[in-house]
Amino acid sequence: MAQSSQAILQLCLVLQVSLPWIISALIVLVSSVNAQEGLPKTTRLTDLFSHLSLEQEFSVFFGASNVRTYNNGSLVNIALSKVSGSGLASRNKYCYGFFSAAMRLPPGYTSGVVVAFYLSNSDIFPHNHDEIDFELLGHQNHKDWVLQTNMYGNGSVSTGREEKFRTWFDPTADYHEYSIIWNNHHIVFLVDNIPIREVEHTEAISSAYPSKPMSIYATIWDGSEWATHGGKYPVNYKYAPFVASLGKMEIQGCTFNPNSTAVETCSKGGTPSSLDPIQGQDFITLSQNQKQGLQWARSTRMIYSYCKDKGRFKVLPPECKTQS
Repeated sequence: MAQSSQAILQLCLVLQVSLPWIISALIVLVSSVNAQEGLPKTTRLTDLFSHLSLEQEFSVFFGASNVRTYNNGSLVNIALSKVSGSGLASRNKYCYGFFSAAMRLPPGYTSGVVVAFYLSNSDIFPHNHDEIDFELLGHQNHKDWVLQTNMYGNGSVSTGREEKFRTWFDPTADYHEYSIIWNNHHIVFLVDNIPIREVEHTEAISSAYPSKPMSIYATIWDGSEWATHGGKYPVNYKYAPFVASLGKMEIQGCTFNPNSTAVETCSKGGTPSSLDPIQGQDFITLSQNQKQGLQWARSTRMIYSYCKDKGRFKVLPPECKTQS
């Protein structure tokens, strides 16, 4: 009888400690299910192109000891350890196009960790570089990852154009597709083919619109100073290594010719096909269902936009007048 009482007492203590975490996890699960049920139907642009070999199209950018290749080069794991982060860089540079990667993020306690899929040319234009970013910012236990988008043009780094979103899925449980359309008409950020942000190439933003050839990067690194709640929660290397997995890489656009510095030389002549991400109709403007998806993402998942941050900007950037 005494043993039974002791066992019951131990069970109660376990439940007392574990129950808050179980309830928190269930809340996250239910929220994710509810979000999935309301997903808009949008065109699956990632079904239009074939997947490339990461091993053939990319080289190690940094942290070679933390990069592992699998499945004949179709999957790559990049890791952050106490010694180093790691990353890949495309072997070519591109002038406009469609760029996509499926990523599965590190599970567990990941505060301060940054996983990024982005385009940049800071290596050849250090003082006036362009950049288009997906940055996934780590979290404390049972908290959502934050998905941040950003862009710079011609070195306009003093005006960060960040927008932040909560994902409608657990990004650590499976692979999800992060895609960028970049052409002379607009920049579109898509997650699982749902547009979450569109930057139209208008006169208001023309001086800060990316226009020079860029490489593609996939990296994981320590963003302790700013990534999670403004740096309140740094990376805890007790939980290292933090491993992100990449696959389903798609690149469709114009490979930059280093013998010419003009972006115009990348434009395809003749009548563009619908599969042309530079001038094709499916890529130069959003369809009606894509516009509905964009509105859904921005009204239900966006948690921050620089265009609404009047505490940060005494005068909002000029393009904010036309953005939703």
